[in-house]
Amino acid sequence: MPKMKTNRGAAKRFRKNGSGGFKRAQSFRRHILTKKSTKRKRHLRAPSQIAACDVRMVKRMLPFI
Repeated sequence: MPKMKTNRGAAKRFRKNGSGGFKRAQSFRRHILTKKSTKRKRHLRAPSQIAACDVRMVKRMLPFI
């Protein structure tokens, strides 16, 4: 039986939180920032929680986290 491997792309994108869910960074903050308001960019800084229906899939990609 081969070793289980962590999906490295997923490992860079998701972090586990205390309640068993996963947090992720918000999108739309990489470029074309001049037309976005300061308030919008500030709110995009905060991490977001992934949807409950996606937790099973992320846990599968990150077996050791």
